[in-house]
Amino acid sequence: MIKTKIDTIQERNRITGKIINTIIQRNNFLICGHLNPDEDCISSMTAFAILLTKFDKSVQIYIDGYVNKNLDYLLKICRFNSIRIINSKSNIKKGIDTIVLCDTAKKSMLDINSRIEKLLKSKDIVKIEIDHHIGRDSEYIGDPGSCLVDEASSASELVGFIALKLRNMKNILMEHFILDPFSRNFILAILTGIVGDTNMGLYLKSRREKKYYEIFSNMYNEMLMKLTVKETNLNRIEDVSNALHRLTIQEEQLYAYLVSKKQSSKLFSYIIVNKVEMEEINNKFDYDVFITDVKHVADELAEDSGKLSLIVYYDNHENADLYQFRMRRSFNYKKIDLRNVIEILNIADGGGHAGAIGFRFPSKDIEDIDQYTETVISEVEKGFK
Repeated sequence: MIKTKIDTIQERNRITGKIINTIIQRNNFLICGHLNPDEDCISSMTAFAILLTKFDKSVQIYIDGYVNKNLDYLLKICRFNSIRIINSKSNIKKGIDTIVLCDTAKKSMLDINSRIEKLLKSKDIVKIEIDHHIGRDSEYIGDPGSCLVDEASSASELVGFIALKLRNMKNILMEHFILDPFSRNFILAILTGIVGDTNMGLYLKSRREKKYYEIFSNMYNEMLMKLTVKETNLNRIEDVSNALHRLTIQEEQLYAYLVSKKQSSKLFSYIIVNKVEMEEINNKFDYDVFITDVKHVADELAEDSGKLSLIVYYDNHENADLYQFRMRRSFNYKKIDLRNVIEILNIADGGGHAGAIGFRFPSKDIEDIDQYTETVISEVEKGFK
């Protein structure tokens, strides 16, 4: 079937809702784009992948062709969000249950190998499609009802639309410990795609396209202002690249610091960041950079230990005054359902799923965070003998 624009707002919302439900319910995602990927293709894949990591999903992006060096920062973003970039020489992790197809007009243009082609034929695998190519030389690739294919400035804009809808689903965000789906890296990935496909908005024609371009441009400028960058106008795609490069340097520095604090126990690889240390981090790094690195390090420690990871840090963001605990299970360690930890520790403020949980306590209730963490670890290890 030739791709056409979505007729009604209700239909667009229904498709978006179904995609969000798939994100919540499925676990192992593979993202693909088109041959010789451009800015929008790489950006939409990256942005969708970042969105998935917020729900603690396993994500792989398949890119077998050449990627312009100007887009290297997007691949670095993937690395710092525990997103695996693979090619024809890589082994695709087993257990793929969902394939996401980005910015590709028709199946013959997909950048895939024979293994992925077989997966696309499986009825057990959900196929989501995100694309803005409509008209004569196009065809639907995804499952009926799971194709967000519509008139838009770019595929990246459509990924941003999903996040806008998700932003209003407060119960879902709270359940998965997501403060805001619009993290800085997510927005900058979206903007890279929009800027690349529209030449800074010059190619936009309809009022609707201009409206969404303005929404994301304003978000980008607000984030630059938070970083006290003097020049807040988005003049060239290189400006996006330069801003992200500075953030990537921050992430690498903070990552090295966090990993240097690693400790180990019978089941855990863990890190503790106390009040004093967190104050130093806040003085040097943006909070969003810290949260991104915490997720990345938690994933890495879990796989490193082969069992569990635990990140404990003081959180005074927006005057919270809490100690946050983030616990994660290795993908191959199925012996423990982490939701049981909530019961073992009799925690009132916490939640999550079988592979990852979070909980928090007011800092005033904890006299010594190191000792308290050791007690938590000990109780969990006793409970899972």
